[in-house]
Amino acid sequence: MELSPKKLNQILKENKFSFKKKYGQNFIIDNNIIKNIINKSNIDKETMIIEIGPGAGSLTKKLGEASKNVLAYEIDEKVKPILEKNIYPNTEIIYDDFLKRDIKKDLEKYNYKKLYVVSNLPYYITTPIVFKLIEEKIEIQKIVVMVQKEVGDRFNAKPKTKQYNALSVIINYYFKVKKILDVSKNVFIPKPNVDSIVISMTKNKSQDVKNEEYFIKLVKDSFHQKRKTLRNNLKSYDLTKIEKVLKKHGLTLNVRAEELPISIFIEMSNEGE
Repeated sequence: MELSPKKLNQILKENKFSFKKKYGQNFIIDNNIIKNIINKSNIDKETMIIEIGPGAGSLTKKLGEASKNVLAYEIDEKVKPILEKNIYPNTEIIYDDFLKRDIKKDLEKYNYKKLYVVSNLPYYITTPIVFKLIEEKIEIQKIVVMVQKEVGDRFNAKPKTKQYNALSVIINYYFKVKKILDVSKNVFIPKPNVDSIVISMTKNKSQDVKNEEYFIKLVKDSFHQKRKTLRNNLKSYDLTKIEKVLKKHGLTLNVRAEELPISIFIEMSNEGE
C-alpha cells in the first residue's frame, strides 16, 4: 500500500512520532516522484541498494520491490515501528549513524552484480555522506540522490561560476553528473524551507591521478578560503611545482581555485605528489 499524505500523518500520530530537526527529517509524500526516481535509476534484480535516511519507508519499499536487496541506514530508532511495517523482506535496516559505519563490512554478506546508492539524503550531512562514499573507495556504480537544490547545483557546477567549489571538482572527477528532476518543497512532511533536486551520478572511467588522497586534499585546500588566491591557500605546498603547471596554461599563483578546471587540478596533483 502506498502512503498517502493523510495515511502517513495518521501513522505518525498513532506512533506518537515527532520530527527531529537535528536529523533533518523530511518525509516524501509524492508517490509520482518516488516512481520517477525508481524508473530513472534503472534498478533491476541484480542490483544492491544502499539507502541513507529511509524515514517512514516510502522510497524504501519501492526500492525493495525493484532490487535484489536494500541496506538502509537510519539514525532515529523512534521511526522503527513505522519503517519496519512498510518494507520488503529483502530489506535490512541498520539503526546507526551512517557516517560511523564500516560500509564494506556491512556489505560482506551480500552477493550482487551492481551496487547503487538511492536515497533522499538528510540535507544537513549531504556532503559528508558523499565524501565518505568516495574516500572509503566503496565500489558504487551509480548514485541517485535527492538533495537540496543549492547543493545539487554545486555537484554539477562549472568553473568561473559562484556554485563551483571543491565538492564540484571532486564529484566530477569521480562521477558523470546529470540532473533527473526538480522537486518542490511542497511534497514533504514537514515542508522544508528549500526546493530539492534529484541527481544521478554515474561512475567515471579511471583518470590519471597518481595519488587520489593527495588530489582530494589539494582540491580542498585550494578552495579553503574561496576568495583567496592559490598563493595564499597553498602556502604549505611546493609552490614552485604548482606554478610550473599554471604557467603551462598562461596562469599565475594569483589565480583563484574557482577559475580552474578539473584537468589543471589533476596536473597540479600529479606534479606535486
